[in-house]
Amino acid sequence: MTGALLQLRGIFDRWNNQSLARQFLLAGGMVSFAAMMLVGAYVASLIEAAVTRNSAASTALYVDSIIAPLLPDMKTTKTLDDITTRALDETFGQGALGGKVVSFRLWRLDGTVLYATDKTMVGKRFEPGDDLKNAFSGQMVAQFGLTNDPESQFERASGVPLLEIYNPILQPWSGEVVAVSEFYEVAEGFQQSLYQAQLRSWLAVAGVTLAFFLLLSAIVFRGSRTIDNQRQALTQRIAELSELLAQNKALHARAQRASQRATALNESYLRRLGADLHDGPAQLVAYAALRVDSDVLTDPGTPPGKREEEVTTIKARLDEAMDEIRSICSGLVLPQIETAELPDLLRRAVNAHRQRTGLDVALSMADRSRPLSPSAKICIYRFVQEALNNGFRHGGGADQSVRQIFDGGHVVIEVADRGPGFDPASMRPEGIGLAGLRERIESLGGTFNISTSKHGTTVRMSLNVQEMEQA
Repeated sequence: MTGALLQLRGIFDRWNNQSLARQFLLAGGMVSFAAMMLVGAYVASLIEAAVTRNSAASTALYVDSIIAPLLPDMKTTKTLDDITTRALDETFGQGALGGKVVSFRLWRLDGTVLYATDKTMVGKRFEPGDDLKNAFSGQMVAQFGLTNDPESQFERASGVPLLEIYNPILQPWSGEVVAVSEFYEVAEGFQQSLYQAQLRSWLAVAGVTLAFFLLLSAIVFRGSRTIDNQRQALTQRIAELSELLAQNKALHARAQRASQRATALNESYLRRLGADLHDGPAQLVAYAALRVDSDVLTDPGTPPGKREEEVTTIKARLDEAMDEIRSICSGLVLPQIETAELPDLLRRAVNAHRQRTGLDVALSMADRSRPLSPSAKICIYRFVQEALNNGFRHGGGADQSVRQIFDGGHVVIEVADRGPGFDPASMRPEGIGLAGLRERIESLGGTFNISTSKHGTTVRMSLNVQEMEQA
């Protein structure tokens, strides 16, 4: 039982996996074929009945017109006399009906054969069949093919197609059925005509069914193709939405991570700024303040030359402090980049590094430019600035280069050097250099990658240009 259910389920699954067009082709084809067979059989039977009835009616009328004048008053006649019998024998043996009618019988109401071309049947009585009863009720009955009546053994043995006809004989002045004539007509021509009519009816039914099925198939195939296209478009749209949802989740995670680290990074920037001010300018200013209060300047007896030398030293320390303060400020203050194009922005960052380090930096840019938001411009400027500083600090500034390209809908910046490289795993999580760059870039939906080896380091960032244009 379970195996049968599994097989049935497998059949249903295979059926459901078929396209709507194929399902209609299979189911509609079987239904159309069954309908064609039923309609064709019904129409063929109607045609056979109509053709048989019409042919039998014309034959019965013809036979009746010939034998009616030969018959006596059948209402009072119990048997036929010799004259009537001989006239009928001549009519069916040598007359016009000789080659048309195989056999003829004249029935009385009680089932007695009054006359028959087969003389052995005369006077015999048979139980009236349905056809004979219908004929005595006033209906003409016709049947094509071999008969099963017990009195029709001779006709069945003839081996030729026959049309069996029961024709009621009416009394002229009362219209009462007084006898029934039964005769068998040779139906070779009738059979051929019937088969041709049935063939034409089958062809007509098959043609109409085929045309109807093809029309429905065309409609269903068109609808199925439309549904398949819409299903593919919907599937593709769902895939795109799923991809966008995954990207949105990733961007949301990046934004959360960037937001969580923003405070720590700002605090780290402030600590570094404080450390730079404390260890640099503050120490120099403190040194100058101590020298101002020294005995060399406060003692009136100090020689002028020595006093001048002390003043010169103090001035040098103050100048050095001012230089360091300016250097720190130059790293904090951005140039006017809101109206600057991307190529000009890159040139400013590279030129600033050249002036600060005295080293040359190779710059390669794409031929065209694309509009970017201010946040994207700041991100790119800080990326180039920090990457060049790190390359100078840790790689000695060997063969530094900046490369900018457009990759599809993204702007890509690469900063490379020929330094000894480093181990990315050794980077401190609390570091504010590369970590700050990564958070800044990922907060804008971009990507940040580092590739390093003993032959050099390449730092790469990518931002979506279209998103930056809409920002």
